[in-house]
Amino acid sequence: AIVMEASAYLAGDGDGAGITATGVPAVRGIAAVDPDVIPLGTRLFIPGYGEAIAADTGGAIVGNKIDLVMDSYGEAMDFGRQDVTVYVLD
Repeated sequence: AIVMEASAYLAGDGDGAGITATGVPAVRGIAAVDPDVIPLGTRLFIPGYGEAIAADTGGAIVGNKIDLVMDSYGEAMDFGRQDVTVYVLD
């Protein structure tokens, strides 16, 4: 398990239509990671969020940071920024 700083985002910066760095749609259950820390394609479990696949990257997602796709702006705001324990499932 890895303690990471988690943030939340919406696909496409709020319009809900985004494609990830791996070419899959950005929907709930997708996480942006630093591939040097968590390889893309890794299955993860984040308490308070659930299962996710490391399938996206981001310029600000460096080191022990993870960005989680949320269903709505309100959900993303409620999640905010927090330290989470990320469990690798495979």
